Amino acid sequence: MVKEANDLSIPTTHRCLIVGNYCHDVLIKDDVVIAESLGGAVSFISAVLDGLSISSDYISKVGTDFVYSVNHRPITSASSKTTVFHAYFSTETKRQDRILKRISACDPVAPSDLPKSNFDFGLAVGVGGEILPETLERMIDICKVVFVDIQALIRVFDPVDGTVNLVHLDQTGFGPLLKRIGFLKASAEEAPYVDVEEARKWCCVVVTNGKEGCAVYTKDEELPVAPFSAFQVDPTGAGDSFLGGLVAGLVHGLNVPDAALLGNFFGSLTVGQIGLPKFDSRLVQIYIFDVDKSWWNIKVDADRVGKRVQYLRE
Repeated sequence: MVKEANDLSIPTTHRCLIVGNYCHDVLIKDDVVIAESLGGAVSFISAVLDGLSISSDYISKVGTDFVYSVNHRPITSASSKTTVFHAYFSTETKRQDRILKRISACDPVAPSDLPKSNFDFGLAVGVGGEILPETLERMIDICKVVFVDIQALIRVFDPVDGTVNLVHLDQTGFGPLLKRIGFLKASAEEAPYVDVEEARKWCCVVVTNGKEGCAVYTKDEELPVAPFSAFQVDPTGAGDSFLGGLVAGLVHGLNVPDAALLGNFFGSLTVGQIGLPKFDSRLVQIYIFDVDKSWWNIKVDADRVGKRVQYLRE
């Protein structure tokens, strides 16, 4: 049941539309700034898709204060600043999880900002409230299959300090669109904010769970997908890299569980780095092909591949 990977050196004719704003991430540990970097789901996903030469269009908005050089030029808004997030970490045992705050927010992406063309795959990957219900509906109209990261739909922000909280999908304006999307991705922390049993009747639901890997829920079955071992330095963007790997696998002809395994691989690489990860093309070649260009060998011997990846990174 495992499908052999296609040769990634052959250009693909599939086209992806990725919608979500770039942002500026500030990591703060014990009240000390330890890193500042380009952020936003679109930046992590583009690192994966660009590395695999997957043709994609990106629709993102930034302010005139945007200071980063990126491969995909964003729309510059004259009326708002670039979205900024502060992620707070602590060494205290009782405060291991990060506290995320949105400090500023750029303009949302409007339906009129989207291209007047059709796409095979669409990814709605907002992080700061930039995906509107009408924008997602337009994506559904122009894309054959739409992937939605649930954080784009259920995040709300404290009006005083910008702390990120979550609300149930039923409390948003996105609920009626659930029946029209192809894939819904959620973390284990986000999954309680959607009725997974109901959602899986209409779309494929993928729930990521860090070092435990992920689970794929379809209408008829639940499939666990093995993780890759990783030393976590910064969890920021791991879910985004996972989604990029999942889509990349499907573009290149893998079935859903194997594509999710590829997503787990990119997620494991991301947590081991601070900020936007760098993906060495050699890692991709080893993972996809390994000794005899067989996807099956990689699937059944993930630990060995992980050790070879770590060797190259060192």
